[in-house]
Amino acid sequence: MKKKRPTLQDIADRVGATKMTVSRCLRDPETVSEGLREQIFSVAEQVGYIPNRAPDLLSRATSHSIGVLVPSLTNQVFADVIVGIEALTEPAGYHLMLSHYGYSPELEERSLASLLSYNVDGVILSDRYHTARSLRMLETAGIPIVEIMDTHRPPLQQAVGYDNVSAAFDMVSEMIRRGRRQVIYLAVRLDERTRQREKGYRDAMQANGLPPVTLYSSQRSSYSVGAALMQEIQCDYPHADGIFCTNDDVAVGAYFECLRQGISVPGKMAIAGFHGHDVGQAMTPRLASVITPRQAIGEEAAKVLLSRIHGEALEQRVLDLGYRIEAGKTL
Repeated sequence: MKKKRPTLQDIADRVGATKMTVSRCLRDPETVSEGLREQIFSVAEQVGYIPNRAPDLLSRATSHSIGVLVPSLTNQVFADVIVGIEALTEPAGYHLMLSHYGYSPELEERSLASLLSYNVDGVILSDRYHTARSLRMLETAGIPIVEIMDTHRPPLQQAVGYDNVSAAFDMVSEMIRRGRRQVIYLAVRLDERTRQREKGYRDAMQANGLPPVTLYSSQRSSYSVGAALMQEIQCDYPHADGIFCTNDDVAVGAYFECLRQGISVPGKMAIAGFHGHDVGQAMTPRLASVITPRQAIGEEAAKVLLSRIHGEALEQRVLDLGYRIEAGKTL
């Protein structure tokens, strides 16, 4: 059962104004005095007020809709996850309300406020870090929450995914086992999962007495970014014999740059990616990668969310679906 959310009247009672004044202030702040405006916004923030854009009937019942927040709608990783979610939600009669936030916690906060204003019955989130206001809104909404793609950090309620730190550690350890000694990590789009993979990389290097080196790029992951970072390696780290990339786009771009420069793969340079995208598994030589179960994560996230929406108890807080190390032909 959804919790009763704070209303305009609740805010009005706390600031000593009318409900109409509060409503007008939230719609058009310049129509009320600065002092009252600050009071109203402060109280709204404290109580985690969520505007209601749905009919009154929906605010008292189930809306048969689920909010899904992803950092990107073009990234194949999340496209696969959404396919998995829809495989469960559509037959169950639930509508997906999708929103993306470009890896920005502040934009996630605004997107979340919008989704919650439609009284969704549950939400699937793609990151573990959220702003303080996002956390208050989620608490106020009182609905089931599932976070995906990360089981390393404790979830708000429930998580479905895999351990990015362990996955990176295992892949880099395999590269070292095969004789690589100067492996560099290419970190792109510096989100939480990229940082976790960096930790796994560093742990593996240090466990083998090897110096870790990370090259960073805040740009969106792409083949061209991978190629540019490969050029940087050739200039600054000419003795490097391996690269571990935060995803396959970067790894494929680095491989193409090796081809352009006549650098033998895997003879002189070993290359590994992350996620096991089709392009890496279809190319020759087949790309080494951490294979992640993206569609299965979407299916399992939808399954456990729907069960909790229907009143079943939360039984398992973390569902780790694991990963697989694919050595391919580039190690």
